[in-house]
Amino acid sequence: MKKTIKLAVAAALALGATSAFATNGSNLIGVGAKARGMGGVGIAVSHGAESALANPALITSVKDTEVAFAGTIFMPNVENSNIITAFGVPASTSKSDANMNVIPSVSIASKVADGLYFGVGMWGTAGMGVDYRDGGAAQLGMVTNLQLMQFGVPLAYTTNGLSIAITPVLQYGSLDIEYSLGTDDGNPLTGPGNVGMGVAQDLKFGVNFGLAYEIQDITIGATYKSQIDMQYKGMKTVMAPFTGGLGYNNDNLSTPAEIGVGVAYKMSEHTIAFDYKNIAWSSAKGYEDFAWEDQNVYAIGYEYATTGWAVRAGYNYSESPIKDKATSTAVNNNINGATANTLNLLGFPATVESHVTLGGTYNANDKTSFDLAFAYAPETSNTFNHFAGEPMTVKHSQTSVSVGVNFAF
Repeated sequence: MKKTIKLAVAAALALGATSAFATNGSNLIGVGAKARGMGGVGIAVSHGAESALANPALITSVKDTEVAFAGTIFMPNVENSNIITAFGVPASTSKSDANMNVIPSVSIASKVADGLYFGVGMWGTAGMGVDYRDGGAAQLGMVTNLQLMQFGVPLAYTTNGLSIAITPVLQYGSLDIEYSLGTDDGNPLTGPGNVGMGVAQDLKFGVNFGLAYEIQDITIGATYKSQIDMQYKGMKTVMAPFTGGLGYNNDNLSTPAEIGVGVAYKMSEHTIAFDYKNIAWSSAKGYEDFAWEDQNVYAIGYEYATTGWAVRAGYNYSESPIKDKATSTAVNNNINGATANTLNLLGFPATVESHVTLGGTYNANDKTSFDLAFAYAPETSNTFNHFAGEPMTVKHSQTSVSVGVNFAF
């Protein structure tokens, strides 16, 4: 137990590098190199200690104690094209400078008694951001940065093929939004309309539940993650100018509730798994104001594993939660469709939909193994009418490389 606590402290220090990204909405498709190599599946297929977040019931596959360290280099490519004739702002096309981020994760799981398992984990789980400080005036100098990190302590019990688990979660979040509507000097960052909230932070609790049942070569899993209501002081102030003086009264940007089911089939060295998740953006505070829609996520993954190595492949699909809204449509908190379109495409462009993944593991010995995964989200292009009634286009693609190392004791 003392060894586990020391490792957890070291993990907390490592997580200081978490930055912004976006995949299924603002959520990662998966945490850890194994899951990311299989398209993010993890509800019914165990990834050892890394299963603590995807489905904590599956940490029961750990023989004694396992520690998994992983890191993802995440490289989004976001380009915005816009014109604001009503404000005298010429057309411009700019690429976001928020184009490389490091996302760490640490997972620890241990068998503490017959059928009883305990774990500790810290994961960069969600976020997104853009940086148009060096862009054209039509991008309003927009800078956004949402970062979410979770600390969880899963507790699981297994008997006769049935595993159940609960994970209390403490979530840390930070949010920053900066932009300018000032254009009189040709520089939106120094004009009189410069608006910013600074970095706001919050800590809130949530809970995850996991269930898994194994019968012969088939495993069925189910998960539930509670909504976590995060509050960021200054959010309503920085959003208010977009409402035409009507005001905005919400400092919340909640992590949405999520339910999921999965099935995995193992035959000799082959494993194939399928996950389905529903992410409830439309009822999450903050996201509902900007007309985000619930997201259905489908993931399929394949693994071929021998005693010395494994290869993986996967595919993940989820339709973008942001949709083009009629400019005069009322949404919530004095936000209309045109305002939602502007903030979604310019500040929070969660528009990628498909992810193709590859991965593998090399087992150095029976105690140490190394993981590698690659994920690519092909470019999407979306055009919505913004707050001044003219079209804005965002192109968005993503590439990421994940590495991991695992130790068994």
